[in-house]
Amino acid sequence: MLYIVLFFLMFSLLLYVILAGADFGAGIVELFSTKKNQQLTKKTLYRVMGPVWEANHIWIIILVVILWVGFPKFYNVLSVFLHIPLTLVLLGITMRGVAFVFRHYDAFKDKSQILYDWMFRISSLITPIFLGTTVGSMISGQLIITESFEDYNFVELFVQPWFNGFSILVGLFFAALCTFLASILLIGESHANDRHVYVTKAEKATAAVVGIGFIVICYGFYHEITFVTDFIKNPLTLGGVILSFILIFPLVQSIKKAKKVTSRALAGIQVTLILAAAVMTHFPILIIGYNTQINLIESASPEKVINVLAISLIIGGAVILPGLFHLMKSFKMIKVLDD
Repeated sequence: MLYIVLFFLMFSLLLYVILAGADFGAGIVELFSTKKNQQLTKKTLYRVMGPVWEANHIWIIILVVILWVGFPKFYNVLSVFLHIPLTLVLLGITMRGVAFVFRHYDAFKDKSQILYDWMFRISSLITPIFLGTTVGSMISGQLIITESFEDYNFVELFVQPWFNGFSILVGLFFAALCTFLASILLIGESHANDRHVYVTKAEKATAAVVGIGFIVICYGFYHEITFVTDFIKNPLTLGGVILSFILIFPLVQSIKKAKKVTSRALAGIQVTLILAAAVMTHFPILIIGYNTQINLIESASPEKVINVLAISLIIGGAVILPGLFHLMKSFKMIKVLDD
């Protein structure tokens, strides 16, 4: 039953990265566009994401619930020692949601729409950066996990673990990854006359992902961060990264030819490979702190709790997944063999 719970945990993580990542990335694409292209992206975004954007957050809710119920020690470390970046993530999601609704559905159109536009764009950039920064702090080796709070100051415990070069670089990498996913999604959703805009964005985003990813590895290796050195030494993770890099070449070709299904499939495979490589580096140890490491499996709840959670996830998955698939298919988010 534990492995069923772990499957749903990783599956929810993957879907949140891909679906919500593309959602955040659309706002980043809009932010780094000309005024003309901003309006184009805004219209395309509401047509494509409008009906399903709230559904993307199902996966992070499931993720949080699984950690809270199934792995309380792991959840406790995140919620206590990384409460600042996680609070900023929640504020970013809230601001983004408010701006998304009011800039489109507000009955009275005035200069406040400019404020909503910038709220949406900035929060779309900041939220994935802080999400990535949180992940970076989990593996940076600077997280001090202790019950003796009086032995450390506030900055050492709650700021330094995430406000450092490596964690911020990981945050920038995730923001670039979101832009990459959104650009490829928008290629298939734009009209033929406008498609070249997102082809260019996708090419630039691909270069940004490769460039920032390389900087993250170099920075981690230079500063002897355990996760990075082990990542490089692990043949499985290294093989995943190499395969992901090789797939860039057919991906670029499919982007240039505006092949919707092929480019999305290749992008999804690349993200899956990157995420799998990151998880496999130290699994089941997913938090590498300054003074200790947290093993996800060893932090699991008692067997009876895990059994009930696994059964609940199976039943919930059987109900949610077909409904979500139908929702996305109804609004043409899923296009099969439509190149």
